[in-house]
Amino acid sequence: MKRWLTWMTLLMGVATAMPVTDLGALQQLESKIQAVAEKCMPITVALLAADGSSSGSGVITETSGLILTAAHVVQGSETMDVIFPDGKTKKGKVLGANYGKDLAMVQIEEKGPWPAAQRGSSKSLQVGDWVIAMGHAAGFDPARTPPVRFGRVVSKGPGNFFTTDCTLIGGDSGGPIFDLEGRIIGINSNIGQALKVNNHAGVDGFVEDWQKMLRGEQWGRLVLDPLQNEDMPVLGVAIDWSRAGLIVGAVSRGSKALQAGIQPGDVIVSLEGQKLRNLDDLRNELLRQQVGDKVKLVILRQGKEMTKEVELVRRGDAQ
Repeated sequence: MKRWLTWMTLLMGVATAMPVTDLGALQQLESKIQAVAEKCMPITVALLAADGSSSGSGVITETSGLILTAAHVVQGSETMDVIFPDGKTKKGKVLGANYGKDLAMVQIEEKGPWPAAQRGSSKSLQVGDWVIAMGHAAGFDPARTPPVRFGRVVSKGPGNFFTTDCTLIGGDSGGPIFDLEGRIIGINSNIGQALKVNNHAGVDGFVEDWQKMLRGEQWGRLVLDPLQNEDMPVLGVAIDWSRAGLIVGAVSRGSKALQAGIQPGDVIVSLEGQKLRNLDDLRNELLRQQVGDKVKLVILRQGKEMTKEVELVRRGDAQ
C-alpha cells in the first residue's frame, strides 16, 4: 500500500500519452521504467577530461562506440576518459560540437562492437509525456550505478530544447533522457536551481549537424540559460514592466509585431489565453511556443481591450 501511495502522489493530475487510470496501468508503467533502466544503464557512461578540468555523462548511441553528450562537458578537451557503470574505463576522442545547441560527440577509440541505444525523436514530444533521465549524478561513484530519475515533459522550446521535472544535479550534464521504449530523446543540458526544472537538448538537434560533428567540426556560442539562447522565440518588442503591467516600450520598424499592429504604450494582458502578470509569466508562456508560431495577444490600448495575432521571431534575428 505504501508503494502504491507513493506512485499515486507522483502521478496524480498529469495528462500523458500513457494515462494511469488504475493499478494495472500503474504496474505496466512501472514495468516499462524497469525495462528501460536495465537496458540503458550499461550504456550510460561518465566522461572525465584527462586533466580533470571537466566531467559529466554521456550515452552510447552506435555499436561503433559513438557517444552523445553535452558540448559544455567536453569544452576545451581533446580526449575524455569514458567510464562505464562497472568501472571499466576506455579512452574517448572528442569529435564535433555545436555549442549553440549544447550538443557534442565523443568516439571510443577501442573497436567495438559496443552496446548502444536507438535514437528516438524530440520534436514529437508532448507536454506531459513520461521520460526517464540517467547520468552519473555528482560524478562516477563505484559504489552505485547511475541513478534513474522519472518525470514528465513540462514545456518545449526554445529551439531544440525542452524542459522536464526529472530531478538532476551536477554530473548529470550530458547524460541521456529516454522515452518509455528506451530510445534516446535528449541530452541533459542545463540543470535548474530548483533541481526539478531542467533543460535538455533534443536529440533531433543532432540530425542536421551529424556529418559536421563526425568530422570534428566545432562551432557556435555556448549559452547555458535557454532564455538567452539565440533560438528563443520572442515577440520582437521591448517591454517595460511596471505595476501597470507589461507595457510595450518600443517596436522595431519592419518587425512582425509592427505588422500585427502592436504599438508603443500597449499593455499586454494575455498570450494564448494565459494572463500575464509579469515578465516571468511572459517568458514561461514563450517557452511553450516555437519560432514562427502565431500567437494571440490580448492588449489594452487607451483603456480599450483588443486582440492581435503576432508571429514569434527568433531572438537572434530580432532587431
